[in-house]
Amino acid sequence: MKKQIISLVVLCVAFFSSSIAVAQGRWGVTVGADLTSIKFDQKLFKVDQNVGATAGVMGELMMPGIGFGFDASVLYTQRGAKLHLGERPVWASQGYDKENCVLHYIEIPIHLKFKFKKLGGFENTLMPILFVGPEFSFLVGHSDIPAIKYPGGEFGLDTGIGFEILRKLQVNASYSWGLSYSVKTKQLDDYIGKNRTWKLACTYFF
Repeated sequence: MKKQIISLVVLCVAFFSSSIAVAQGRWGVTVGADLTSIKFDQKLFKVDQNVGATAGVMGELMMPGIGFGFDASVLYTQRGAKLHLGERPVWASQGYDKENCVLHYIEIPIHLKFKFKKLGGFENTLMPILFVGPEFSFLVGHSDIPAIKYPGGEFGLDTGIGFEILRKLQVNASYSWGLSYSVKTKQLDDYIGKNRTWKLACTYFF
């Protein structure tokens, strides 16, 4: 049994290595904008969406012919929302009103990607894309709101659609669910809030 497991592991490693060897890789630069709200586990106060921005680099690795592959990025991302803390007496009594909660992240999204490559040549002009995968966000800065606690980062799920123009420019729209909390109140039993983000991004590949 032990020999069978070792053989299976060796076979998987060999298959993965050979797949990487024939895959087609490239990299590009990404810029974009996002629209974020913070969803608390209970309705504490009104939360307004804020517009943010993102920029960084993306690497893409696609299997030739079949349309499947993945991409990974390293991005600077600004997200956040406006928290109406003044709606609750516990914070209004401390002088809080509408507080602009801005979060700065180094973000690493990793997507499984599918490109519709067999469109009779049309894909050379405009190629549809689907993608889904996790994103890991590391907090590097935030607004100074003493009523709020911030974790060191968050984990989310990102899914979206897009298209590739002339095999060079990708335009993607996606939605990101925060699966771990991005902010937590210091009072009222540590209520947690998670990011909910719409994103639009363009990547130019070299």
